[in-house]
Amino acid sequence: MTSVGIIVGSASDLGAASKAAEVLSEFGVKFEVGVASAHRTPGDVENYARRARGRGLKVIIAMAGLSAALPGVVASRTTLPVIAVPIASGALAGADALLASTQMPPGVPVGSVGIDGAKNAALLALRILAAGDENLADALESWAGIAADRVRESRDGVEKHGMPPVPKEAYL
Repeated sequence: MTSVGIIVGSASDLGAASKAAEVLSEFGVKFEVGVASAHRTPGDVENYARRARGRGLKVIIAMAGLSAALPGVVASRTTLPVIAVPIASGALAGADALLASTQMPPGVPVGSVGIDGAKNAALLALRILAAGDENLADALESWAGIAADRVRESRDGVEKHGMPPVPKEAYL
């Protein structure tokens, strides 16, 4: 069953959606991707959000640039968790989308990640799903451990750049 819905406001946002899709695929979580505009196809957005739970979705990731109304409109039509991904676009390079995504009125909660933060949105969706799935929680723990190991391994690179490294015992 599909667990995560990814909805973008424009086909131009599909590149960002693919970054979230990569992460979800890595964890074996089923997802779907759709295109609907809060301004140009509001009825489609409303229908998508209202029917999401009945179709088995557990979390929705909504991505949009400029005024970024999409996440708020989706959240206004469902009680599922909605994660906003503000997309860098326009004269303000995504700052307007970030503010629009985070300034929701009381009663319409939307979680938001940073501008173009599709990967983090997917990881947040996975954490939400992992609250009721021990196998997924274990997989996230393992993933985080691998990411930590990569950082530790990168410490050797400091010397290669001609800089004195912090002593290893400082991290213990």
